[in-house]
Amino acid sequence: MSHKVFLGYRCKLVLAFDVGTTFSGISYSIFEQDEEPEVRGVTRFPADEHRNGKIPSVIYYDQQGNVRAVGAETTRECIYDTAQDKGWIKVEWFKLHLTPETDAAKLVKDKLPPLPLNKSIVDVLADFLRYLFQCASSYIKGAHVNGRDLWQSIEEDISFVLAHPNGWEGSQKFQMGQAAVLGGLIPDTKAGYARITFVTEGEASLHFAIQNGLPLKDMKEGDGIVVVDAGGGTIDVSAFSKDGTLGQDEFKEIGIAESHFHGSIFVSIHARAFLDNYLADSTFVNDLDHIVSCFDTTTKLRFRSDDGPEYIKFGFGRDNDYAHGIRFGQVKLDGSDVREFFRPSVKCIIDAIEEQWKSAHGNVTHVVLVGGFAANDWLYNEVHKAFKLFRLDIVRPENEVNKAVSDGAIFFYFKNSVQHPKSTAECLVLPFYASLDPEVPTKCSSRQITRLSGRIMIPKRFGTTVPSLRRMQPPKKDSKEVRLRFRYESKVEISSITMIFSRYHREPPFPQWPDLKNRTYQDFGSTTISLENARFQSLQRKISGQQGTYYQVDWEIILLLSLSEVMLDYGWVEDGVEKRYSELFITKIGSDLDGRTHIATISAPEYCLRFPEIFN
Repeated sequence: MSHKVFLGYRCKLVLAFDVGTTFSGISYSIFEQDEEPEVRGVTRFPADEHRNGKIPSVIYYDQQGNVRAVGAETTRECIYDTAQDKGWIKVEWFKLHLTPETDAAKLVKDKLPPLPLNKSIVDVLADFLRYLFQCASSYIKGAHVNGRDLWQSIEEDISFVLAHPNGWEGSQKFQMGQAAVLGGLIPDTKAGYARITFVTEGEASLHFAIQNGLPLKDMKEGDGIVVVDAGGGTIDVSAFSKDGTLGQDEFKEIGIAESHFHGSIFVSIHARAFLDNYLADSTFVNDLDHIVSCFDTTTKLRFRSDDGPEYIKFGFGRDNDYAHGIRFGQVKLDGSDVREFFRPSVKCIIDAIEEQWKSAHGNVTHVVLVGGFAANDWLYNEVHKAFKLFRLDIVRPENEVNKAVSDGAIFFYFKNSVQHPKSTAECLVLPFYASLDPEVPTKCSSRQITRLSGRIMIPKRFGTTVPSLRRMQPPKKDSKEVRLRFRYESKVEISSITMIFSRYHREPPFPQWPDLKNRTYQDFGSTTISLENARFQSLQRKISGQQGTYYQVDWEIILLLSLSEVMLDYGWVEDGVEKRYSELFITKIGSDLDGRTHIATISAPEYCLRFPEIFN
C-alpha cells in the first residue's frame, strides 16, 4: 500500500509498542518531509543474541523494588543463579493483571505469578515501557545516519501507538496512560496524552495482513475475513469484510471482536501440570521450572505431529532416570501427550472462527493467522484441516507473524482501514427531559419529578447522538467539538458533581428511553467536578424560588472527537466570558479527582454519558 507523504516541516517519529504476555516488540516510522514513511522494527536489544525483533516480557526486581534485569537480559545464564542468591523476584505474564474483571479473567488471574509487594500493575507496566522506550532510543540513535541529532530533534514530540487485546476499555486504557506517564514516555498533560493512540490487537493484525499476504485482488466486494491473533496470553478474534465503496483496501467490521484466554502460556500450564504428575517420584521433579522453560523454548515451538515421540532437552549426558523416560538429559514424551497440551487452545481457535463465520454480517472467505503462537505448524495444520470443507482460505503471512501487532499498529496510524458499523455510534444519556414532550411513553410519565426551579422532568432519557469519527484522516489533524449543556439544582450548597461514563450496546435506531430495569448500559468509569476548587466556584448561584432558596450550577461538557479518541473539557461562562478547563478523562468508578490533571484518551466508537440518580 502506498502511504501519503508526510508534509510537515520537520521529522516526526511514531513508536508502536506491543507489550505481549510472553514477548514484546517495537515498530516505528520516521515521517520526513516529502518522503514516503517506512515501517521499521527495533531488532537489537541488550543481551539479545537471537535478534528476532521480540524480547521476553519479563522483569526481575530486587527486594527493594528496583529493576535488576529486563527482557532478553533475564535469559542470561547467570541471572537465574544470581536471582536465587539475592532473592530477586521474577515478574512475568504481568499484562494479564490488567484484564477486565470477568468470571473467565478471575480464573486466569488466580494462576498468574503475583506482583512484587508495593508494586501495582501500573508500576510494573511503567517500568517495562520505560525499558522499551530506552531500547527504541538506543536503536534509532545507532541505526540512522546522524541518529543522535535526529533523536534530539524529535524526542519531545513522539507519537505512541499502544496495542491492547480486544475488549479492553476505558479502565485498562487509563492505566496504560498512567504507565506511559510514569515510564517517561509522555508528560502528565493534555498535550502529552494526545500523543497516545490506542488500537486493538485485532485491528492492528488486520492492517498487518493487508500489507503481508492478504490476497486483496482475489477478494470480491463483501468478502469477509476472520483475523486471529494468537498470542501468548489471549486469542483475539475479529471479523471484517471488504468494502469497495470506501476504497480498494478498506474494510468494515462485521462481527463482535472477542478475546479468549487460551494463548500459548496455557500450553505451558498444561505441560507443567502433566510433568508435575509424571515426575512426582523422580529426583528431577526439583528441576520442574527449568524443564518447563526448556519446553517453552524448544519443544513447544517445533511441535508438528503427534505421530512420534517428543523430547525436552534440559540437562547433560549424566542426567538419567530410565523409569521416567529421561536419558542423557532429555525427557521423552509421547506426541499424543504433547497434543493434549495444545488441544484446548486449538479448540478455542477453531470454535471462535466457526462462531465468527456463522454470526458475521457477511460472507467469510478468508482466515488470517498471526501472532507468535500462530507460527506453530501443528496449530496451523489443525485449523486448516478443520475448515477444509468450509472452503475457507487459511492464510499465514510469510513475514514474521510475531511482529504483526507492532507493525500493524504503525499501519493503523498511517491509515485506519476499518469502518465500524453504525450500531457503534456514541450516544449520550441526558439527565432530565420535560414530561410535556408528546413522545414520552405513558409508562415513563409515572417517574416524573418536579425540580426546585419548578420544572417538571423525567430522568434518564437518551438524548444527543454523537457520530463516531473513527475515519477522520489524517490522525489528530482535525477534531470536532460537541457541546452539551447541563444544570444541577440542590437545596444545600453543592460541593461536587460526579458524572458516570457508560457503554451502551444496541442496534440502531437508538431508543429514546433506555431499559432501566434490564440495564442495557454498563458503567465503566467516572469523573468528578470539585466545586470547592477555586476555578469552579463561580459556577454556583444562589436562587430564591417558589420552594425557597436553592443552589444552581450551569456548565457545558465539550467533547473533542478525532480519529480514535474522545477528550473532554468543562466549560462555563463567567462575567460574560467563556472559561474552559481540562481535567479528565477516565477514572475508575468511585475514584475522585484530587486536583491533579487527569486526562486519558479512550477509543471510539461507543460511549455514553449519564448522571447518577441524585434527586433533592
